[in-house]
This record gives sequence, C-alpha cells and structure tokens, in this order.
Amino acid sequence: MRLLVLGATGRTGVELIDLALPKHDVTAFVRSPARVTRTDGRLRVVKGDVRDSEQLAAALAGHDAVISALGPKVGDALFGTTPMKDAAVSTLDAMRIAGVRRFLVVSSAILFPGGGIAVGFFRGLIGHHLVDSRRMEELVAQSAVEWTIARPPRLVMTRDEGYVAEEGKLPGGLTVRAAMSWRAVAAFLLHAVEGNLYPRRVVGLVSHAA
Repeated sequence: MRLLVLGATGRTGVELIDLALPKHDVTAFVRSPARVTRTDGRLRVVKGDVRDSEQLAAALAGHDAVISALGPKVGDALFGTTPMKDAAVSTLDAMRIAGVRRFLVVSSAILFPGGGIAVGFFRGLIGHHLVDSRRMEELVAQSAVEWTIARPPRLVMTRDEGYVAEEGKLPGGLTVRAAMSWRAVAAFLLHAVEGNLYPRRVVGLVSHAA
C-alpha cells in the first residue's frame, strides 16, 4: 500500500512510520522535513502546509489512504484555535481532488460521555480543543470518504503495541486511569487500514493491559 501520513513528526506519527515501512510505501507530509530523522528507501518526505489542499492533493496523488496523526499543541488545546477542523477541511478537499477515499484520523477518548468529576475537570481545561475535535469529527463523518475515527485515552511513552478496540465507546469505560502508548495507537491505525477495518466508525481504544 501507499500511505500518506499527516503529523509524521509527532509521537504517534513517528511510531506509525516505524511500523508501516517494513510493508508499505509511506509519504510523510510535513511542514519541516528536517524533523523527519528516519531514512528508508520506502519513505518519501514532502514539505507542505496541511491547511493547503492543493499542496496536499499534489502529494496525495496515487496513494491508497491518508492517516492523520495530527494532535494539538499546548496552546491549541487551551485557546480558541481550530487546527483539527482546519486540517480536516483541507484533507477532505485534497482527497476529493486526488481521488483517494480511505481516511483514518486520531481524535480523543474524552469525547465519549462519562468519566466522573476528574474527567469533567480535564474537559474544562481543554474545552477549546474538544470543540475543535468534535467539529473535525463531524466534518469527517459527514463526508463521502471511507473514514475511521480513533479515540484513544491519555497517551504514554512505552513500546507496547497491544490494544483493545471497540466501536462507539471506550473499552472498560472512560476513567482518568485509561491510557495506552503512542505506538499502540499507531498499530491500530495500521491494522485498520491494512484490513479495511471499522469503515465509517468511531472506535475507542485502550491498552490491552487496561
């Protein structure tokens, strides 16, 4: 397969490229190519702005799928910016231009209901990001592409690739203790695109040990 990765220099993106390259050709579409330190004959690095649909469409031509591992910066999560929505608008437009239909995107488990007071407090801290993420999900879900939205909980740095996935809710329920590794999120995205799993579904993820 030929995969185009957005957010390739982030923690999930780096793990995704590491897992994908033994089997697939990967294009990393990034603002700063120098930040991509991996070298591989199957890896192509393209400089561009994810908000520019024409740049993105040119890079996307001939690919089988787009995987977005984009996430907010601290300022984006706290203030009223809309990077997730903006990226969704340009990516969906680019996919239409390039004729690519498969789209997998990382969102957040905190969009699931529940979680009690502790989760509610955290929702209040990142309220702007949650509004942005929900708008992103709405745009993706209303589109004509074959999408999968992954909602992982708090992410941690381990090498664990194991995960549990469930449509429409977080396995085991939403709590402040729910967590998984960036690498496990990447493993889910890769398995989903390879097996054409969970088309047009929102999927909750947790560590297999949660």
